[in-house]
Amino acid sequence: MPNSWSYIPEAPAAAEQARRTMPAVPPAPALPSAPSPAPAQRPPVAAPEFPVRRPVRTLADLIVPGPVGERLRNALRQVQYHDVLFQQWNLRRIDPHRAGVALNLYGPPGTGKTMAAEALAAHLGKGFIDVNYAEIESRYVGDTPKNIVRCFEAAEKAGAVLVFNEADSILGSRLSSVTQSADHSVNLTRSVMLNQLDAFTGVVVFTTNFAANYDSAFVRRILAHVHFDLPDRETLARLWATLLPDELPRADDVDADVLAAASTGLAGGDLVNVIVAAAARAVERTGASRRVTADDLFAELVTVRAAQAAVGRPSARQELLVEQVEVPTD
Repeated sequence: MPNSWSYIPEAPAAAEQARRTMPAVPPAPALPSAPSPAPAQRPPVAAPEFPVRRPVRTLADLIVPGPVGERLRNALRQVQYHDVLFQQWNLRRIDPHRAGVALNLYGPPGTGKTMAAEALAAHLGKGFIDVNYAEIESRYVGDTPKNIVRCFEAAEKAGAVLVFNEADSILGSRLSSVTQSADHSVNLTRSVMLNQLDAFTGVVVFTTNFAANYDSAFVRRILAHVHFDLPDRETLARLWATLLPDELPRADDVDADVLAAASTGLAGGDLVNVIVAAAARAVERTGASRRVTADDLFAELVTVRAAQAAVGRPSARQELLVEQVEVPTD
């Protein structure tokens, strides 16, 4: 500023008057806020249904070794005479919390466990509800325990035998170290299963190939454990004689005793596969050769043994060497 100029301060009153007379500046309009995302809605999932089935197979249809049959009959006695044992004979005094009866049928695959559960229901004059873990398991937290409750309620209402196949999936050991929600869900499922088993007044049958995986709490709640052995030579002969339908055309060299000797270590389910595959070999042939021969059956026996050695992990009783089965000659 030049030296000749001088600063004249503005009067306070004039400055205040100027501020009052200035037009007001309107505030900037507020920007519209983005809408909050709607919470994710779980798609509706229909609750599983547990229909009651009528048994078509009976104990007379069950072909098992003698010791297995006796163990099964003893388990059945505990079901049939439960009231006498626990009420009249006062076994309730030493076991006061047992409301119903739980049986466990365990052993190698194909030995007749599921069929036996159905036959038990038939012998008791009841229907049965067949439950696999895939039917009750849900990806939504809390739904699996609800489905367990539903199947018990369905069996209680219908007076049906409740059958859990592949029971090791649901009776497995609880987790001692819970580090995530999935671990908590597993333990919750086990706890609900224990509570339902305690409260259920009917008959529950568990079947499994892996009984060693059971939680000890379930083992104590099961009244009888029946081990299904692989069939012995006599049982194999009976199985062959029964499983080969009368309507199946077959050659004269098909002999149940000879086939039994070549089937050591196999289960009834294996024999069914052998017969079906051998029949498929024969069905495309024509004329007199359109029938199942001993060669067809022995060839499929070799195939089954090879599959046991190459696929999966067979049980200790089924770890057999794959060897060529020779058709006996006279």
